[in-house]
Amino acid sequence: MRDLSLHLMDIIQNSITAKASRIYITFDADKSMDILKMTVADNGTGMDEELVKRVMDPFVTSRDTRKVGLGIPLLAASCERSSGSLSIDSAKGNGTVLMASFKLSHIDRPPLGDISETIATVVSSNPEVEVEFKLTSPNGSFEFSTEEIKQKLGEVPITHYEVLAWIKEYLNEGVKITFGGVLDEIYS
Repeated sequence: MRDLSLHLMDIIQNSITAKASRIYITFDADKSMDILKMTVADNGTGMDEELVKRVMDPFVTSRDTRKVGLGIPLLAASCERSSGSLSIDSAKGNGTVLMASFKLSHIDRPPLGDISETIATVVSSNPEVEVEFKLTSPNGSFEFSTEEIKQKLGEVPITHYEVLAWIKEYLNEGVKITFGGVLDEIYS
């Protein structure tokens, strides 16, 4: 996968497949520690201890449609290539927390990609799932919550075209302010 937004989409899809009704996503850039952390936590069905141990194997998947699952192994490889790491904490019935870290200045760190489009796509195709998204950097922080937006919208569906257009623009602005946007890519 070419960028973190594609890895993020894969991990979110895993959460949705695990029947998560809430997904928490954070990106934290710490220039002084030279680290970028991506965390995805959900309240899905979770994995038992045995599956957590084997999930890095591309030939382990819970899907019936095919016998390989490359998403997590590819993310782990991206982390390792950029002097980072990947950890997964999960328990059956208690959801999953995935934490990926990357050396911020490493030449092989994947770029952010279009994270705004990824989040907007998840919201539009899964309006029943509550998504919380937070960015943190020395430039400040940005937070997004579908639950908060739905409360303000009242009877207007979150999947309404104009709402989705506003969400994407709002997310783009948050990424730009916090991380410098796609062209500035976290402290260029």
